[in-house]
Amino acid sequence: MKVKTARLTMRPFEQDDFADTFAIYQRADVCRYLLHEPWTTENAQAAFTKKIQAQQLTQETSLQIAVCLQETVIGGISVFYTEMRETLEIGYVFHPAYNGKGLATEALRTVITELFQEYTVHRIQAILDKRNQASEKICLRLGMRKEGDFKEDFWNKGEWSDTLVYGILAKEWQNETIRTNK
Repeated sequence: MKVKTARLTMRPFEQDDFADTFAIYQRADVCRYLLHEPWTTENAQAAFTKKIQAQQLTQETSLQIAVCLQETVIGGISVFYTEMRETLEIGYVFHPAYNGKGLATEALRTVITELFQEYTVHRIQAILDKRNQASEKICLRLGMRKEGDFKEDFWNKGEWSDTLVYGILAKEWQNETIRTNK
């Protein structure tokens, strides 16, 4: 997938993206709500190689998308099929230096539109740590609906955390897109 907006390019990760991507994932504040610890010099190349290899979305493989502002990778979007028919899960990470500029919302709106157009998808969901209020705000700006609020249902990094599930149906996205483009 390669799509553009006025400010951003979303495309598969490339080998030249390593330094920018490492700069994002080595940060403890970025990885706080992720399932893994910050990347280190010892594990970064292996983790990055997985991103480069994930260039095709199938039932068995995920799609890893670099979000670029000019030539700099400022974030990443992960997309994979869930076990539920015609349902995708989307995850996202952005460098904090680019917060508050609408870039994450712009990138995700474009990628979600492309996913609904390119694939036979009934629903897209985002699953997030409830403490990640910035991520929740993005889901709300995208017009996603809160579908679940689970208490202490996930053990990660030595503690129980609450999980939020947000989702949107293809027909809802089409209506949301029509409303936001007027």
